[in-house]
Amino acid sequence: MKTRSRWRLSRYALLCLVVLTACSGASQGPPRNLENACQIKRDRPQWFAAMSRAQAQWGSPVHVQMATFYQESTFEPKARTPRKYFLGIFPAGRISSAYGYAQAIDGTWSWYKSETGKRRAKRDRFPDASDFMGWYMAKSTRDNGIPPEDAYGQYLAYHEGHAGYRRGTYRQKTWLQNTAAKVQARASRYQQQLRGC
Repeated sequence: MKTRSRWRLSRYALLCLVVLTACSGASQGPPRNLENACQIKRDRPQWFAAMSRAQAQWGSPVHVQMATFYQESTFEPKARTPRKYFLGIFPAGRISSAYGYAQAIDGTWSWYKSETGKRRAKRDRFPDASDFMGWYMAKSTRDNGIPPEDAYGQYLAYHEGHAGYRRGTYRQKTWLQNTAAKVQARASRYQQQLRGC
């Protein structure tokens, strides 16, 4: 009898853990429809709460964050850069250490944790990724004069780094300018959709 009761209690505890993890939004995969900001908001209300907090603290608009998340990871919690191969067949690591929703690299993520005191932050937890993105974009505004709502400029600085942006490294990268234009267009579309939610 005791064994059966323990088994039921264990199953109940496991079920509670699964439900709490699912509700926390910690590492949820992408919503069904990434083209519709209102649908994303309905599917992941905790994500919107996190992005709203980041906007309130750092000044980075929700629609700019959303468009950047889409471009960087398509909202995949464990997204990584492609693998590199030696002689075309032997795995030789990855293109960079970028990981998670925001595709933050190791060094920048360590800088964020050190500067904000958020030592337990994880790149595959959406609230942490959103706070990181807000923090980084606030620095782009402060250090490079990029307006928070300028998704084009913010994305260039996000991709190239603050020093790279100041040096204008993106000017030699037509593909990156085209990508930044797509981020700007998506941010504008998300903004318009959110006004009608």
